[in-house]
Amino acid sequence: MKGILGKKLGMTQVFAEDGTSIPVTVINAGPCAILQKKEAAGDGYESVQLGFADKKDHRANRPETGHAKKAGVAAKKFVREIRGMNPAEFELGAEVKADLFAEGEKVDITATSKGKGFAGAIKRHNQARGPMSHGSRYHRRPGSLGAIDPMRVFKGMTLPGRMGTDKVTIQNLEVVKVDADKNLILVKGSVPGPKNSYVVIKSAVKAK
Repeated sequence: MKGILGKKLGMTQVFAEDGTSIPVTVINAGPCAILQKKEAAGDGYESVQLGFADKKDHRANRPETGHAKKAGVAAKKFVREIRGMNPAEFELGAEVKADLFAEGEKVDITATSKGKGFAGAIKRHNQARGPMSHGSRYHRRPGSLGAIDPMRVFKGMTLPGRMGTDKVTIQNLEVVKVDADKNLILVKGSVPGPKNSYVVIKSAVKAK
């Protein structure tokens, strides 16, 4: 398992050798600092904690500053733990860069999706609408909320509410190009989240 943190810069296109256009998402991947290593003997599992993008000193609280100081680096804005990475292969405070991945590899990318605001049940949960003829009085409402008894709304009922801003993982995305000098990774297809949002890139768990 390999992993790195980054920032989504936007989408563009590259051209293959046969001239076909490939839509890609450009991700500024790293450099990430190794903030902590967890081993099976002491923690029960193996993982590596990464930090991306320096945080200003006056914006970091004392626990964040002290945690980063143990690794000899500045406090980071975006911190995530990658389970499955072998801690023995990394040194505390070392940098992980975009060349961790190579062209042609398959990756899973996790990010927070775009916020859509308040939405109805049709848009939010893909429900069917009611009759649109005159006298229906039931066009885009949420539908039945359950039986008469018990007289309460069950958990998980698909109702109107805030849509988006969910943790989303897109699997088996192909790495089209890696620019190690600029710490850029170009991934085929789209990635969740708006521009300048943080993403987690990991080795594909269901690679084909």
